[in-house]
Amino acid sequence: MNKPIKIVQQSDGSEDGYERVVSFLREQLVTGQLKTGDRLLPERDLASALGVSRPVIREALRALATLGALEIRRGFGTVVREPNFTALSDYFGLVLAQQAGAVDDVMQARIAIERQAIRLACSRALAQDLDKLSQAVQAIKETIGDPVKGGAADFYFHTMIVEAAHSPALSSVYAAVAKLLQQSHTERRRVIASVPGVDAYLVDHHEAIMLAIRRKNASEADALLAEHFEIGANLRENAADVGAQRRSKPPVTQRVP
Repeated sequence: MNKPIKIVQQSDGSEDGYERVVSFLREQLVTGQLKTGDRLLPERDLASALGVSRPVIREALRALATLGALEIRRGFGTVVREPNFTALSDYFGLVLAQQAGAVDDVMQARIAIERQAIRLACSRALAQDLDKLSQAVQAIKETIGDPVKGGAADFYFHTMIVEAAHSPALSSVYAAVAKLLQQSHTERRRVIASVPGVDAYLVDHHEAIMLAIRRKNASEADALLAEHFEIGANLRENAADVGAQRRSKPPVTQRVP
């Protein structure tokens, strides 16, 4: 939109200036009255329309720009951005990292998202989605001995499941916690690396999940994915037990004859 949009103030007077501006703009974005590419009124006009000072307008616009909702272009104005969840991913990563049990909570959310996504993928996946899943399985095979690269390949595979569902809502929520999920993939790979037979399991089970999606068998794919998460949790417990046993053993010393 080339011409700045017009707005009408709607406020019950119970909010302070900053909250009033953010609430108003949030409502405009959520209801679709502000769309991607729309240009807001100049700061002076926004301040006048909403009954606040220009510094308050600037603060609110900067806050929404930080969240990726707006883009402030010097010499042009403030424009509504296409939704981008990278900033939210960084924000959630910082906030959740400070909370006890946050990783476990995110894992539960991840399981819920992926199990819904894989059922949708079985009916919605396109040829290019299936190709990406096949490439992801190949990448897992090629990086199986490297926790960092292997964790990245593993994360990519699961991300492609969500993308194959073609559900903007699921993809958006998944993207918002992507940074934490990426870190957890690498950490889990490091933890279970010492478990016997884990390499073969990782390759075979990811391939089985991919084939179930190709067969469009939602029940089979969902069951395999649920099993995948359960076995993954068991592998981590086994690895932890092995590590504890090693730490509890006294060091072996040789007697000098």
